[in-house]
Amino acid sequence: MWNRNFMFRSAEATPLEESENELFHDTDPAMDSAGLQLEKFLSVWIQGEGEDEKPTIFTNMYVRTATLDFQKRVGFLQPLQGRTHQIKQLLTPGQKQFLQQWLATTAPEAWEATDEHFKMLFELE
Repeated sequence: MWNRNFMFRSAEATPLEESENELFHDTDPAMDSAGLQLEKFLSVWIQGEGEDEKPTIFTNMYVRTATLDFQKRVGFLQPLQGRTHQIKQLLTPGQKQFLQQWLATTAPEAWEATDEHFKMLFELE
C-alpha cells in the first residue's frame, strides 16, 4: 500500500515540510487548552496502491483537524474523517487545488487510473 501525508496550517494552501508523524511524534496530548498557544492544522492522508514513491492508483483520502502548541509540545489530533462531504468541507479551495496538482504531476499514470469518485473530492464548489 502507498500512502502520503500532507500537513497544512488551517488556512494555507501549501503544506508544511513536516508530516503529521513528525510534528506530533514527540508531543503529549493536551488535557485542556488553558494557557496554550494552539495553532490549527489540517492533516490529509492519501492512500493508494503501489509502493514507496511509486503509486499506481489513488484510492482513499482521510482528513483530520489538529492543534499544536509548539512551545509546550502538546496538542490535539481529532479522529480521521473519510466521508466525501466531510473532506470537501474541511479542505480549502487552495488545498484542494494543491493536492490535485501534486497527485496529477507527481504520478500522472496513477492519477489517470484513479476512479472519478476520488477525483470528485477535489472539485471546487
